[in-house]
Amino acid sequence: MEAVKIHLPQELFESAEMRPYEGTVACDRLEAGPDTYTFEGPVAWSVEVTNTGDGLLVMGRAQAQATTQCARCLEDVSYDLSGDIEGYYLVGGEEAETPEDLEDDEFEYVPDNHVIDIAPLIEQALLLELPLVPLCDDDCKGLCPHCGKNLNEGPCDCDEKASSTDDNPFAALKNLHFDD
Repeated sequence: MEAVKIHLPQELFESAEMRPYEGTVACDRLEAGPDTYTFEGPVAWSVEVTNTGDGLLVMGRAQAQATTQCARCLEDVSYDLSGDIEGYYLVGGEEAETPEDLEDDEFEYVPDNHVIDIAPLIEQALLLELPLVPLCDDDCKGLCPHCGKNLNEGPCDCDEKASSTDDNPFAALKNLHFDD
């Protein structure tokens, strides 16, 4: 994802000041574990930057439509994503006093040029909305392990006995009985 730079005006450094920002950003692809998501258009985002006294709180939403392959049948599946953007920036550089209730990875510092990049916050918001296992349907039957046919389109022509032969690593389990 390309950078999304927000220029913070001097007025925003007064306590309780707030300013809205919005826009779109191009995102070609997003990697989430073994899955690659492509985007059909730009990611729309909107945030409000609020001065909390010690820092700047960035809160808003990111929305996009992403496509990946189903983990079972490999068909394309699309997701409408809408995630919460959240970030906190301390004012005063690294000399600023860190609030006791924040860990080191829960904030950034406002740079001297007063320009922050919220692209990582937008990416994080989208990543949190992605499924752990992308599926075209909860009842997806996947692919036949022998011929590769998409079983959602109907049964394949593979011989039933072929799936129970000894070359199947799970064939040893077929005679396993669980007694109480």
